[in-house]
Amino acid sequence: MLKKILYATIPLSIMIILFIFSSQPYQEQDLRPTLSQYLPLETIEPLLQPIQFTYHHKVVSIETHGVDGMIEFFIRKGAHFSIYSLLMWTTYLALRQFFRKTVWQLLGTAFLITVSYAGFDEFHQSLTPNRTPYIGDVFLDSIGALTAGVLISLFYIGKRYRKPSG
Repeated sequence: MLKKILYATIPLSIMIILFIFSSQPYQEQDLRPTLSQYLPLETIEPLLQPIQFTYHHKVVSIETHGVDGMIEFFIRKGAHFSIYSLLMWTTYLALRQFFRKTVWQLLGTAFLITVSYAGFDEFHQSLTPNRTPYIGDVFLDSIGALTAGVLISLFYIGKRYRKPSG
């Protein structure tokens, strides 16, 4: 029973952490001063100079965001992808402890829970001052969850079809 509680606690803890972060105004999460203090931005600038794209109807480039702002953008979007991958994986593991369903049913349920939470989190952000919700972030979160689901599937298929040695 303790094992089940532990497995359930991990995805719930991730959700609580996400809720807390989405409750904070951007100014409390601004990474640029720290990045400027600890990274050699002049050395990194030539690597980022050729990169320019549009995200949420805004151009993302060194000219529009500065080197520190562009690095922060990639950190934030990488965090979206990573944390929702982790949420998917831990939700799947928790569901496995409580329900005796096929791996595909558990993965589907974990994916729905994860993507639903991503949508809820963006809505919650809309209620926070100086935060901008964006459906593109839910899409990015969903790609993170899907990636975790594919990796779990590949592990499951590999384990299932691996031939015993000997």
